[in-house]
Amino acid sequence: MPRKSRSLSQDPLASFPPWARTLAGRYYTKTISTFVLHGDVRDLQPADDGKGGRRFISLRSFLADELFGTRDLVVFYDRSGGIRLATPEMQKDFMAAVAGYDTLFGTEYAKAVPKDPARAFPLLESYARVRIADGKSVAIIIDFAETVAPAGDLGYMPGEDRYSLVTLVKWAQDPQFLTADFSVCLIAENLAELNPRIGRNPYAASIELPLPDEKERYQYVEWKIAQSGKKRSDISEVNAEALGQMTAGMSRVALDRVLTEAIAGPRLTVEKLKEKKKEIIQAECHGLLEFIEPAHSIDMVAGHAKAKQLLRQAAKAIQSGKRDVVPMGFLIAGPIGTGKTFLATCFAGEIGIPCVKFLNFRSQWQGVTEGNLEKIFNLLKAMWPVAVIVDEADAFLGNRNAQGDSGTSARVFSQIAAFMGNTEYRGKIVWFLLTSRPDLLPVDLKRQGRAEEHLALFYPESHEERVELVKTMARKAKVNFEGDLVALLPPDLPKMSGADLEAALVRAKLRAVTDRREKVSADDLRQTFADFLPPSYPLEVELQTLVAIAECTSRELLPESYRQKPRDEVTRRIRELKVLLSEQ
Repeated sequence: MPRKSRSLSQDPLASFPPWARTLAGRYYTKTISTFVLHGDVRDLQPADDGKGGRRFISLRSFLADELFGTRDLVVFYDRSGGIRLATPEMQKDFMAAVAGYDTLFGTEYAKAVPKDPARAFPLLESYARVRIADGKSVAIIIDFAETVAPAGDLGYMPGEDRYSLVTLVKWAQDPQFLTADFSVCLIAENLAELNPRIGRNPYAASIELPLPDEKERYQYVEWKIAQSGKKRSDISEVNAEALGQMTAGMSRVALDRVLTEAIAGPRLTVEKLKEKKKEIIQAECHGLLEFIEPAHSIDMVAGHAKAKQLLRQAAKAIQSGKRDVVPMGFLIAGPIGTGKTFLATCFAGEIGIPCVKFLNFRSQWQGVTEGNLEKIFNLLKAMWPVAVIVDEADAFLGNRNAQGDSGTSARVFSQIAAFMGNTEYRGKIVWFLLTSRPDLLPVDLKRQGRAEEHLALFYPESHEERVELVKTMARKAKVNFEGDLVALLPPDLPKMSGADLEAALVRAKLRAVTDRREKVSADDLRQTFADFLPPSYPLEVELQTLVAIAECTSRELLPESYRQKPRDEVTRRIRELKVLLSEQ
């Protein structure tokens, strides 16, 4: 990619991935010489095989052979491997320069080239300046850049890290480097883990390498199968197009692993592919996300008719491609045990999209939390359409006023709020904020443009509603009972949540298992319901019910007894309950 002959580079650039074309475009402006590559940097990259086809190579090889293939000198550096040049001839030239450096400064680097940045960077800078003065073109590629200039408060950084950071910032705005045929590439998986003084420097271009989209995954699958020399039907019962669709969120390296196992072993099935995808992505996320396999559709949900109607409308809009009318997210509130998580997962099952649940992404180490969040966001962007469940959202997401952790919680909150409010992802990433205390959730997250629809779920009020709920819970708990379940229920069935009913039914199953029976008997059910006493938290449940009513954006979702109740009366009772509970 020589700066002096742009026209010669047009044909090769046409076959480059979009991120590489972006880099080349920024380079040719002659105002940028430092590039920060982040995102899917450990993946394979597509390249021309020289025969009109394509091949897939590592990012290191792509930079050395494709993007900087016309450079006179390509230098690699990381803290583990130290300084290495792309070819033996380049390495020989570098060692000759090191010998000259030793003579000039009295060092002995030719015997053992230093790996630490404090000694390696002056050597690299001296080498680059000398060769630029000779009219050579130079590219320096620094891998694992976050270990060289990590994120952190400048006042608490070790001296070596401060030196590395200052050096990289100086290179980015050095006039000699900017006017020469010279480039520095910093490679880091998460931009948040790199010090912002270089990661977000106006003299450096930050370029994200996204996970492959459906078309790119399909192309890789086709190429991999062709390389194997086998028929596709011998490798997978899933065709290439379906493989491209079903592997959303997977890198080419992950795809290669799945296909290589299928080529060498048993054929790839739909179920095996789902299992492998879940295993690989959860491993790559280091426990930051949990995949939930929706086993039911919205039909399985008992009651909550209006809430189900709203979710079905959103599901149909996604299925028909009308994503512009889909809410950005849903706030689902209600007392404990009303099935908030179950309803959200059933929405994903209704349209067959992936469903993930946020796990703990926070860390005590500065920069790691933001890096984890960046990894999650990159994965969600690659997986769309996807449903994202945040359980106990009021406690999990925090707020912008959090203190005591050097501002990490406030920054994380801002990142989440900004990502949730990005309308580019409308209908692609559907958020479900679940909480029994929506009053504790910051307004920033539950306003219009983020969690737009506020659904409220309540305990069944009538006997008929409770009967319907019992039947649904029996199907969910897989109670093996032949007969009329309703006939065995006490006429004054207590007001219980779905979680309470499910617990009672599981207890009935336990009775049968204890007696070594497969089926639940009528006596098991009678004894269980006669004995079962659901835990009682009257004040807490009343408070959770009232704050859900106050938060609800649809009158039809409210219980009949509260539908016409004045809002100021509800608000007054909420204040009273909070005072009572604070005194307990």
